[in-house]
Amino acid sequence: MWSRLLSGGRVGFGVRASRQCFPSAGSETAGKQLQRHASSSEASMKKTALFDYHRQQGGKMVEFAGWSMPVQYKDSHIVSHMHTRQHCSIFDVSHMLQTKVHGRDRVKFMESLIVGDVAELKDNQGALSLFTNEQGGIMDDLIVTKTDQGYLYVVSNAGCADKDSANMKAKLAEFKAAGHDVDLEFLEESLIAVQGPSMAQVLQEGLSDDLSKLTFMTSTLAMVFGIPGCRVTRCGYTGEDGVEISVPTSSVVALTERLLAHSEVKLAGLGARDSLRLEAGLCLYGNDIDENTTPVEGTLVWTIGKRRRQARDFPGADIIVPQIKAKTARKRVGLVSTGPPVRGHTPILSPEGKVIGEVTSGCPSPCLKKNVAMGYVEAAYSKNGTPVKVEVRKKAVDAIISKMPFVPTNYYTGQ
Repeated sequence: MWSRLLSGGRVGFGVRASRQCFPSAGSETAGKQLQRHASSSEASMKKTALFDYHRQQGGKMVEFAGWSMPVQYKDSHIVSHMHTRQHCSIFDVSHMLQTKVHGRDRVKFMESLIVGDVAELKDNQGALSLFTNEQGGIMDDLIVTKTDQGYLYVVSNAGCADKDSANMKAKLAEFKAAGHDVDLEFLEESLIAVQGPSMAQVLQEGLSDDLSKLTFMTSTLAMVFGIPGCRVTRCGYTGEDGVEISVPTSSVVALTERLLAHSEVKLAGLGARDSLRLEAGLCLYGNDIDENTTPVEGTLVWTIGKRRRQARDFPGADIIVPQIKAKTARKRVGLVSTGPPVRGHTPILSPEGKVIGEVTSGCPSPCLKKNVAMGYVEAAYSKNGTPVKVEVRKKAVDAIISKMPFVPTNYYTGQ
């Protein structure tokens, strides 16, 4: 989902990814991997309002979280990746779950489900947070924005949409039974992400507001190229400056075409989205974090507000909060290697050959010309710079525990 700046990686904003597993891009194309994993017939898949447009533009469609989505277009995923880093790309993320939380008790309601401090947010400010369960596991990641229109705007992952909506509905029934004032509205709007260093130049031409005033993780309602009622949030899942635009579904094709009329802009698919987020050190839900991972193990302690830690009033707090001081047996880390590509489920070994962990995501980095990955290792091996090995094709390959992001992020902070 898919978001907030991470020193150790962003959970999936986005956004993100928000999340919704798909294999990493690399020497075997993401398209081939995704096609191997496709289990639904096209007729049974859900389709975004841009489905026909994707096909017209040469989009190669694959199954992803129950949706038919483009993995790439006529360009290779590497060309799309580099275009996003150097120019600007549009990603269709309409499959993600968008929700409005209304009512006087909306903040209390949301805080009963997530680890974040929603009350401390300023109007039109958002934060990346986590749905957790009573065992301390991460149920999903999400972005929650406190709008000045009297509601919270929440974006969570397509792959967890049914689980997230059921979780929120169950809590809603509980709150209403206790006499609280809160309601949920699941949105039908489309959502596109416009990402890359040229985004501001491209979008400002058609934006009713001054984009320079919209900093990372802030949001506004605006007219975009003549389309009213668009929510523009400065966030993304690539590590680049970007926005996500929630737009009335009837206008999403027109908006996409208008943006693509600019020479800086191209369409991009899931293949590039995966390699971009991995270079930026951002998690993909279902790969890098899941219900068997706590925020502490996932190096996501920063998502837990100080007040929330003290109050211990979020699901799983009695397990998660003690871990912050006591540490955990394993930890999410970044890895860099050369040679054959490193994939998810690759064993991570100590220099002596002992299995100390496992890769959760990995791909060759188009920018660095090295392999980048993330995974979990025993805490004793988690320090940056620690030499380890990864077992690729039954051979031990040298790797180094590395700080994330692997490629510096370019989020706009207004400075």
